[in-house]
Amino acid sequence: MADWPEVRCDLASGAPMFVGRRAELDLLTKNLERIQRTGEGRSVAIRGRRQVGKSRLVQELCDRSGLPYCFYTAVKGASSTESAGQFLGALRDSPLLTPAGRDLLPSQPPSGSWGDMLRVLAGVLPDTPSIVVLDEMPWISEQDATFGGHLQVTWDRLLSRKPVLLLLLGSDLHMMQRFTEYDRPFYGRAANMILGPFNLAETAAVTGLSGADAIDAHLITGGLPGICLEWSPGALPGDFLTAEIANKTSALFTVPEQSLASEFPAPDTAKRVLEAVGGTGGRTFSNIAAAAGDRAGPVSSGTLSPLLHRLVDDKQILAVDRPLSTKPSKLAQYRIADSNLRLYLAILRDVHQLVLRDRTAAARTTLEARWSSWRGNAVEPIIRDALAIAAGDGRLPWSDTWEVGGWWNRQANPEIDLVGADRAPIASRIAFAGSFKWQDGPFDRRHLDDLQRHAPLIPGFEPGVSGLVVVSRSGADLPVGAVDLVWGPDDIVQAWSA
Repeated sequence: MADWPEVRCDLASGAPMFVGRRAELDLLTKNLERIQRTGEGRSVAIRGRRQVGKSRLVQELCDRSGLPYCFYTAVKGASSTESAGQFLGALRDSPLLTPAGRDLLPSQPPSGSWGDMLRVLAGVLPDTPSIVVLDEMPWISEQDATFGGHLQVTWDRLLSRKPVLLLLLGSDLHMMQRFTEYDRPFYGRAANMILGPFNLAETAAVTGLSGADAIDAHLITGGLPGICLEWSPGALPGDFLTAEIANKTSALFTVPEQSLASEFPAPDTAKRVLEAVGGTGGRTFSNIAAAAGDRAGPVSSGTLSPLLHRLVDDKQILAVDRPLSTKPSKLAQYRIADSNLRLYLAILRDVHQLVLRDRTAAARTTLEARWSSWRGNAVEPIIRDALAIAAGDGRLPWSDTWEVGGWWNRQANPEIDLVGADRAPIASRIAFAGSFKWQDGPFDRRHLDDLQRHAPLIPGFEPGVSGLVVVSRSGADLPVGAVDLVWGPDDIVQAWSA
């Protein structure tokens, strides 16, 4: 079994200080070990959505390593000269410099801004291992279009010859990815690390929950550390929600609210598209176009297509699902990638507005009325991911199964919840089809009859060869041998911890 996330507590307060991220810390520590061994610099670009803990991870590395470091966080909207001056101040105040090194710093940032500032940095770095962190690095690039070129030149000629670990952090996923691509100056000079939310097993460990309760906690928090750490270990999801919605400044509200404000500061078509997917539940192209439209009518295809592309590929705030079978399909369904943001747009935003008006009872009623239906849809990607992980690890009855998705036709009748195949989106072999039931009550013979009747409609499904899978929150009431695999909540959680 994989290691559970580590939880360290402050001895005075008992509050969690740092949770999990062992694999990421190990990777960064290995970079430090290589620097100590070779005396040469290393650079790592770390990207991840807001609130996933990039800054906290790097601060923990700095603290654990015991090495001198400089941690600079860029300010959005500052001029290039202002940001260079702020970096100079951070450098002067950092543990990176000895008193003699501080004497070498200029009193004002160089007139050439970042190019000269980076050369100043190289000149004061110690000859022993150290760490330099540039947090929210895309904001520096926004201020100075030549920053990437200056960094490349300074790195090649000066910084890489010092035993320094240079960490470049950013929440703008597209810009961070572009920063190290082949047509950019810093290409080939930084290793890339993508920091995502806690996985389901990590959320289970942090919240002290198991099975269905752990899955609910993961749906509520989205695996975001800033929300997970608000959870009192062992508290049931319903109790957590009841307590948090009475708090007008709860992270449950503020984290997704701040994420939206930073990603979409102005009300535009992109924001309306996002809210159409998350708020009204529009999943198909035509439904989104209608919901995001105005008095002039639906959003035009020429406008919506590139917007969806940007929201899926660049911002990665939307995810797209396509039918999985042995035949190509142009159909697509869109969803909010982060379940906490999805919950906020669908339910918690309305709940928060009621709470702000001191209508807490109405807020609880609204949450209770919408929660079960929302959860039944939101759990679908988790179930598919869990089956795909287990299949890839050889823990399912079918070999050569690497992808798990769903299938539907143009009329969305029927919709098959689970399809396992050797590749996606066009498979050469369908290993299994399946259905899940996440409402109260067991998966029974009536549900099985529907699955057996509809599964053969999937192109590539072979009755008697392809298997049948059932996933149920409340168990299954089926004859022995009626299906090939039955999973419950504990099996889903274990997919990440085995």
